[in-house]
Amino acid sequence: MLFNSFEYLLYFPLVVGLYFLLPFKWRWLHLLIASYAFYMAWEPAYALLIFGSTAVDYFVALRMEKTTEQTQKRLLLSISLAVNLGLLFSFKYYNLINGTFMSVAAMAGFDWPLPESNLLLPVGISFYTFQTLGYSIDVYWGKIKPERHFGRFALYVCFFPQLVAGPIERAQRLLPQFLLEHRWNSERVASGLRLIVWGLFKKVVVADRIAQITDAVYAQPTSFGGGAVVIATACFGYQVYCDFSGYSDIAIGSARVMGYDLMTNFDQPHLSRSVDEFWRRWHISLMSWFRDYIFFPLGGSRVGKLRLYLNVMAVFVASGIWHGAEWSFVVWGAMNGLYIIVGMYTADFRDRWAERTGWAKYTRTRAVWQVVSAVSITYFSFGFFRADNMGHALSVYTRLLYDWQSVLDPSSFFTFADALGMEAVMVAFCLALLPLTELMEYAQRHKAEWEVPTWAQWASDYALFFSVLALGRFSSDAFFYFQF
Repeated sequence: MLFNSFEYLLYFPLVVGLYFLLPFKWRWLHLLIASYAFYMAWEPAYALLIFGSTAVDYFVALRMEKTTEQTQKRLLLSISLAVNLGLLFSFKYYNLINGTFMSVAAMAGFDWPLPESNLLLPVGISFYTFQTLGYSIDVYWGKIKPERHFGRFALYVCFFPQLVAGPIERAQRLLPQFLLEHRWNSERVASGLRLIVWGLFKKVVVADRIAQITDAVYAQPTSFGGGAVVIATACFGYQVYCDFSGYSDIAIGSARVMGYDLMTNFDQPHLSRSVDEFWRRWHISLMSWFRDYIFFPLGGSRVGKLRLYLNVMAVFVASGIWHGAEWSFVVWGAMNGLYIIVGMYTADFRDRWAERTGWAKYTRTRAVWQVVSAVSITYFSFGFFRADNMGHALSVYTRLLYDWQSVLDPSSFFTFADALGMEAVMVAFCLALLPLTELMEYAQRHKAEWEVPTWAQWASDYALFFSVLALGRFSSDAFFYFQF
């Protein structure tokens, strides 16, 4: 079930209405049933995978609490890792690894015996397996006590607002909230609904409109000039931002209506002054997961420089692998890891150069330059993220690099107009809204600090709502991160 679908428009008010009508002691069961129904609307059989992962981590955590032997605890944690990562490998990575060995065997003149898998990738499997894995690891480390109520733990794993695309919640944040009785609060409900509409605006007005540029170019990159490829790649960076942050806003808003607080997943990454800062503001729940469960256990920053650089690269390669079962995602992750390593290595030199040349005095101009350069090189890597595979990615970058003279060619826009036909005017109008989108995002983040008159708040809410209705592209396009 998609947040931008007619089904969700009916489903959500029904779930919320019953939630507040039911006695508190039955609300967890209502949300559990609603969450499984939400997921089963896509593929009923795959709900068994969520239940299996839930059951394994529930019993493993209880058993870890009872044992005092470290060897047995490690064995129990290994079971959790094997089950969750085994599910990910079977459904997501088997064909990548198997296909790689098949290609190597073919080049060596051998027949590879294992066939490709035809299993359908379960929606959200990367999200809920990481959520349950984090829980098991935290219990192993003694950070939290295991949840004894199986129903509440199952709800933590499959809570419908953030089930299929996050935010990836930590048990210590979300589980205690299921013990609180949330009463109807008009101000909180209005805030949640406002966030839902804002998320829909970013998805159906901005992301789905500019996606038509990206899709047109990436479908046939050799038919477009280098300038068109640059524009399409930049559009994709903003498209995936609005698509995924829009999903996160709808998820957070949906949970807020019922009284639950999900973590912020995006914090205006386009204001970042370095690539490192960009990734601390983008998909915060995932990057903080990698920080806590990979970067810190490897030694974090409390090691030598070479080891630190290896730790950073390990995090970003892992991030690339998490995002998709194609080598292009690994390259994308490694590129961003390399950006950060180069930035760390050259930081002192750049600061000294700025002081010697007087560039450091122009703080605002320097800040603007840092933001533009950080976002630009990060967006440059998104070609690997958008490409279907490595061959596709190489054709995109080859076109860009060998036709770099056309990067600033205005005719690129006419090429898009021809490709989009009647949609070109609407797409161009939505592109013009991008600066306004960033300003509105800033206002969303800082409205608590301002005194906003009631009439102005309602006026902006109605304007946003009718903008969604008038400009939205209601084609039930899935959110981009559903494929992960």
